Amino acid sequence: MHIIYFKMDAIAQFFIDWGYIGLFLSAFLAGSIVPFSSEVVLTILVQMGADPTLCLISASVGNTLGGLVCYWLGWLGNMEWIERWLKIDKQKMDKVSKFAKKYGAWMGFFGVLPWVGEVIIVLLGLMRSNIWITTTTMFIGKFIRYLLMLLALQGVNTLF
Repeated sequence: MHIIYFKMDAIAQFFIDWGYIGLFLSAFLAGSIVPFSSEVVLTILVQMGADPTLCLISASVGNTLGGLVCYWLGWLGNMEWIERWLKIDKQKMDKVSKFAKKYGAWMGFFGVLPWVGEVIIVLLGLMRSNIWITTTTMFIGKFIRYLLMLLALQGVNTLF
């Protein structure tokens, strides 16, 4: 357990050392198939004095592009790849599928949700939802999540 913590700490430090580009890359990974918390990198960079607006843009764009990797994997339509790379089983896909079909590309907004966000984006790819609406709604959802995080961080900072 200590080794895993050290490796994650070292990986996070790498992204922090790269500043806005590191934040973009960490958000890209977090939005795609790699389990990573870009929020940690965002928080540390802002605490170190990085411009919150540039952090917000970097994280939102990176996370959206990472989400498009999930969309692309769904678009390929190979369930074996989806299960292997995204660790999403068929039962979970079927469960979310009804809801996603009802609202279509607008479901991209919910791509930020933990555990089901990637499933939703993959399903949108499988359903060949409108890429422009999907990307736009995904970006809006991710932007709002990072914005709320920054606002919460600012509120916490005013307490101390």
